[in-house]
Amino acid sequence: QVQLVESGGGLVQAGGSLRLSCAASGHTFSSQAMAWFRQPPGKEREFVATISWNGGRTFYADSVKGRFIISRDNAKKTVDLQMNDLRREDTAVYYCAARAYIFISTLLEEYAFWGQGTQATVSS
Repeated sequence: QVQLVESGGGLVQAGGSLRLSCAASGHTFSSQAMAWFRQPPGKEREFVATISWNGGRTFYADSVKGRFIISRDNAKKTVDLQMNDLRREDTAVYYCAARAYIFISTLLEEYAFWGQGTQATVSS
């Protein structure tokens, strides 16, 4: 069983930065692709970024490309999301997700394990 706990959310002004972190438990972390999704107020959950089991491959949603960076540390069992140049439309609950497979995916339904989410709010 994999448990995921997110941290690092908060309130920031537009143009600012936040760093989200996800800590994983369990012994399969290094063989799992990981991802961040988000759910803006009143909207569906959407893909943000994903990273392969060894960090060798990443993929981003067009809306965050060039501003967000996903990274992982298999020794520490963590995956981070560095969010720069934040915009009001980045306001959402951000979720960490783990896939029971080494390769990346942008599809929500392919992730079996989810954290409880952390709120990130961007003010103008």
